[in-house]
Amino acid sequence: MFAPSQADVRRFFCSAWTKSQADQPMETIETLAAGWIAEHPEWHADFSDAEAAVARDYGDGAVGGNPFLHLSMHLSISEQCSIDQPRGIRQAVELLAARRGDLHAAHHEAMECLGQMLADAQSSGRPPDGEAYVACVQRRATRGAPSNR
Repeated sequence: MFAPSQADVRRFFCSAWTKSQADQPMETIETLAAGWIAEHPEWHADFSDAEAAVARDYGDGAVGGNPFLHLSMHLSISEQCSIDQPRGIRQAVELLAARRGDLHAAHHEAMECLGQMLADAQSSGRPPDGEAYVACVQRRATRGAPSNR
């Protein structure tokens, strides 16, 4: 299993953003990462200096306050959808995106479900429950009003 360090993850995102801004050739995953970074202009400065990003303490690691955690979740959800793992996540996220009219907003809602699944697994000592995660995204996709996020 691939297990990059925190510094590796931060350098990856910074490198992808730098390559994107310089119009340099990129790997597919770098292109995907740069696309999600582009959706978050509030953090562009964080991705412009890899060494400062590696050294910075982002506090408790909350999804909204740590751009690297946040972007990692965007990439995770993108990858999950590309291979439909857990089964049903692609359809649930697509339905949520259609309902919200925005893939980015749908990802943010799916992140809440993903984060809850991981927190539940950590607190219970059990493996992550992919079915509960998909069900959470499906519920969000089928309820009437968008969330306030």
